Formats: sequence, C-alpha cells, structure tokens
Amino acid sequence: MLKAQYKVRGKIPQDVIEAVEFEVPELAEDEALVELIASPINPSDVLTLTGDYGILPPLPAIGGNEGVGKIVKLGGKGPALGQTVMLPVGIGTWSTHMVCKTAQLIPVPNEADPKQLAMMTINPPTALLMLEEFVDLKPGDWVIQNAANSGVGSYLIQLAKIKGLKTINVVRRESAVEGVKALGADVVLVDGPKLAKEVASATGDNLPKLAIDAIGGAATDRLAASVAMGGTLVNYGLMSGEPCQVSATSFVFRDVTLKGFWLARWFRNATPEKQMAVFGQITKYIVEGKLQTKIHAEYPVSEIKHAVAAAAEGGRDGKILVTG
Repeated sequence: MLKAQYKVRGKIPQDVIEAVEFEVPELAEDEALVELIASPINPSDVLTLTGDYGILPPLPAIGGNEGVGKIVKLGGKGPALGQTVMLPVGIGTWSTHMVCKTAQLIPVPNEADPKQLAMMTINPPTALLMLEEFVDLKPGDWVIQNAANSGVGSYLIQLAKIKGLKTINVVRRESAVEGVKALGADVVLVDGPKLAKEVASATGDNLPKLAIDAIGGAATDRLAASVAMGGTLVNYGLMSGEPCQVSATSFVFRDVTLKGFWLARWFRNATPEKQMAVFGQITKYIVEGKLQTKIHAEYPVSEIKHAVAAAAEGGRDGKILVTG
C-alpha cells in the first residue's frame, strides 16, 4: 500500500512529494478501509505543495483533497463492500487505501462513471455556487468568465447551459478556443485590450451581469470593463500570481462590485442539508451525462512525482487523475 506524502514544501512541487509504503492499522467498529479509484490534482493541490495556498495542512501530510473509492473492508457496520463512495474532503486522497469513518462516507451510484464522480467535490460546486449565490440570473442572461478552459470553467459552461444562461468564455491562447467551443460555449474570445468591445459586440450590448475571474492582475480589470452597469465580478483564483486590479472607472462610474469566493468558507457556513442538496444536484447531472470534464492523463500513486509535474504544467487539455 502506498501514500503520496510530503514533509516539506518547495517551489518545484513534484520534488517535495513521494510515494511511501505503509501498513493499514486494525479497523475500529466505526471505520472502513477504502481503496482509491481516482482522485484529481487541482490547482489548489499544487499550490499547497509549494506553500502558496491560503490554508496549509500541518506537516507531514498526504496530498489530495477529493476523490472516490470503493469499500473493501469494514470494522463493523457500514455501506456494503464494493460500494463506491465519495472520500471525505481533505483526508489526503492520493493513497492506494484510506481508513475512513463510515459516517463520513457518502455512497454514490455504482453505475455512474467513477472518474467523473471523483472530480465532483470541488470544481463543480464552485462553478454552480458562483452562478447561484451572487446574482439573480434569468434564462437568457449572459455570464462572462476567464480561464474558460480550466476545470471550473468547463463545468460552468455546462451548468450555465442547463440553466438556460449564455456564456462568454475568455481564454489566454488561440489554441484553446476550439476545445472550449466543443463544451457548448456560446462565445469564446482570446483575452486582450479589446475584450470589452468584443463582449459588447457579441451580446448586442446586453452585457453580462456576472463575471467570474480565476486569473487576477490586469485580467480582472478587463472583465470589470466588460460587465453591465452595476454588474458583479467574482474572483476565485489568482492564476497570474498578481492581486486583482480594477480601475476606478469601473468602481466609481459603472458601480461594479468585486467579491471573492472560497469553497472551503462556503462549506463552513452551509447547513448539511444545503451541502447535500448541492451534491445531489451535481450527482444527478453526472449520472445523466449532462456534466463531465476531460481527463488528460492518469497516474498510479507510485508515479505521483510524474503526476504532479504534469498537473503543474500549463497547456493541458483536461484533468490529471491519481489512481489506485
């Protein structure tokens, strides 16, 4: 049995993590042994390894924050052996096997694609909640986002379409345009100084009420200039490594509001009923085939260094998965 462990953090994320052997302890009556099926590597995982994420676990730690597995042994009562379950968030999911409290395991449909279910805990609810929590959008309204070819971006396009919303999707390179269009995007634009004019032309001046920013820096300002009067701009990441920039013109003369979204904070404040409603909705869409994202490559836990290196590279078309 292997776990992907790191004892230090550093600038090159794959250098600080390694697969180490371990033995599973005896199970208590309220515990289960879960075998990993798949766990994604998200940008936040890479930033955690470099020490640049907003919240960091104590060291030593095991990488990975979400995924699915199947129950292979029970200490007492619990879900049936072989049942596919969501892994508890933040337990260190890049491990061939995990000991989990049975009360924390949420069964998911065995007939659904487990690799798509493995990616449902972080990116899909982030996209869904940003569409629902900030602006009262109606079918036919426009939403604009950058980093549209990211994991969150791909889910946002699909969820917006389910809700009858139209999306303007901003990417940073021409080579990403066709892939985003294939997801069902209404409009795809390459970021640049003319973005606001291109958005106005594409929407017939029915400008977006909501903008979603994952990049920060000057890219935030270009989104702010592209939304409607009184529009809301929501930031959830800083892929540029720079603080959000918004000109006084957008704040003072166009009454644009800049807000932040962090899924971990939402989890802390949301009731269990609200959380289950969100995950129930996402699970339903995945089972129905309405919600999915591309997988770029899969690596076993034994190849965690290669997996992290691949996830840290730019220009990928899909997620990197860690598998058992």
